[in-house]
Amino acid sequence: MSGFSGFYQTQSSFLNNYDYYYGLLDKMWRTQLHRGNTEDALLLTANCGLAHNHFSKDADAKSVFKPFTRRLFGKTFHIALAGELYNRNSLQKELAGFDFSFDTDTDEEVILYGFIHYGSEFFKKLDGVFSFALLEEDDRRLYLVRDGFGCKPLFYAYLDNTMIFATELKALLAHPYVKPVLSKRGLNEIFSLGPARSPGNGVFNNVYEVKPGEWVCLSPYGLYKETYWRMKAIPHTDSYDATIAKTLELVSNAVKKQSKHSRSIGALLSGGVDSSVVTAVGSEYLKKDSVDFKTFSFDYKDNAEYFKSNSFQPSMDRPYVDIMVNALDTDHIYLECTQEKLVEGLRASVLAHDLPAMADVDSSLLYFCKQVKKEADIVLTGECADEVFGGYPWFHREDLLNADTFPWTPSVEPRTKLLKKDFSEALDMKDYIQNAYYKTLQMIDYLPGESDADKAKRRNGYLSLYWFMVTLLNRMERCSAQADLTARVPFADRSLAEYIYNAPWDMKMRSGVVKNLLREGFRGIVPDEVLFRKKSPFPKTYHPAYEKLLKDQLREIITDTASPLHTFVDKTALLHFMDEEKDLGAPWYGQLMAGPQMMAYLIQIDCWICEYKIQITI
Repeated sequence: MSGFSGFYQTQSSFLNNYDYYYGLLDKMWRTQLHRGNTEDALLLTANCGLAHNHFSKDADAKSVFKPFTRRLFGKTFHIALAGELYNRNSLQKELAGFDFSFDTDTDEEVILYGFIHYGSEFFKKLDGVFSFALLEEDDRRLYLVRDGFGCKPLFYAYLDNTMIFATELKALLAHPYVKPVLSKRGLNEIFSLGPARSPGNGVFNNVYEVKPGEWVCLSPYGLYKETYWRMKAIPHTDSYDATIAKTLELVSNAVKKQSKHSRSIGALLSGGVDSSVVTAVGSEYLKKDSVDFKTFSFDYKDNAEYFKSNSFQPSMDRPYVDIMVNALDTDHIYLECTQEKLVEGLRASVLAHDLPAMADVDSSLLYFCKQVKKEADIVLTGECADEVFGGYPWFHREDLLNADTFPWTPSVEPRTKLLKKDFSEALDMKDYIQNAYYKTLQMIDYLPGESDADKAKRRNGYLSLYWFMVTLLNRMERCSAQADLTARVPFADRSLAEYIYNAPWDMKMRSGVVKNLLREGFRGIVPDEVLFRKKSPFPKTYHPAYEKLLKDQLREIITDTASPLHTFVDKTALLHFMDEEKDLGAPWYGQLMAGPQMMAYLIQIDCWICEYKIQITI
């Protein structure tokens, strides 16, 4: 796990007040110690402060724990990286052909030399999950770069001719220029779109996020941004059988390349098709190296007693997990969370994100990541397969295909009914949502001759990749980072996603089978009972004790006149909502966030505003 933070100016020198700026850089670095606490990780130049958070896993002298520095061709370069490359070796060989001599086996050196040779065009060649800051000291240019799907975070603020940047918002907020202020835009991100966020939006005033597949450059000539990669429509020429074979190849390659260089690795195994495919490929691949490969499944105490099957969560995971464990003979660990731990984790989840998150869907993953870390340093996950292969209801339900809004939140009513009328009207919530939706639609291109039905599926596919998937990647990244656990996501592989994105929907949903290409590709590798199991998302608790704990905590908050929720929430409407019987299968966001999660989300909002001392301006 790793991260970085810093600040940059093109004109005045920080060295004129070295002690102050070094202390400020150290303060930012310390906010991210959960990402790494190796000493000697700060660099202060005339125009830039750069701090790298990294954990030292071994005594390898060639490891990089502080900003990586090289002087070549009469110029000095610095780089700090969060994440990792999967094609480092091939890039190293390519660059060696241009007479670059490598002193380390690090991703930083490859990125730096590649940039020196190719310039910003080199970013397109990078295969991995990453964000990094790259400084050309002599030319006074700072680049902030993020991977194509936004697997690794990177926030920034540009204030008073200073660029402040970091992998997490908490490090930005440690800089005196960045204030925890929420205006109409930020409030809409929380109440209208949350837990999703508009691409590039950092919620707080004057705070932004480098978008997936984007680089941002600050130089003496000003601030410049460029998208170096995004998903595009291209003709698919392979036959059906060839597409199935290619799917098997691409998925297998993605899992294998993300399983390399790992001493302690496992997989999160839910018993669904996605995690089972990843587990099957990963366990078989690692057997030959005698790697200690563990699998982990999650559930909640006494959940089987209270589970209620519904259209969004039709079955429990345990029977299917058992099938996979028996089929693969993995070293499996069943993890369980109590209702009390789930509620306690809501605050920890806020602190991990620096924002309200996916309520207990998030706090549970945070708890489980900490348990997994006791047994493994790295885990493979099945995240993102639904976005890539079209597994969600909005890819096949006509009402959601025809919805002229984000299909995972088809109605704003569950949100507005709990808010004060004057507050929701002041936000213009419906307009904000629609503007964000239509802005994304302008980025989508279609193939000539595509039917309206296929265009609707492509549209929801693009929205899923750049909105819903990013939210889930944020969740996985922040929760694993807090536990110093590296979570790898093979389905968020650019080559795989590009190929499947452009495969015809007749192939992806042949005979009405959802995620047909993935299922057909892994026939004989994953047991049919699991391979053709109906989708059931990340488990959530159905125990009535959990809802009671939420009600008790939320009632205490809303009856406290000092609570910031009084600014936004209609107390009478909320108390009535709390007393109603909840429809656990009717989500207001995605597939998991229903009535109890609305209460948990409001608890997180209250905690967030209080913990971060947020100022509201509207």
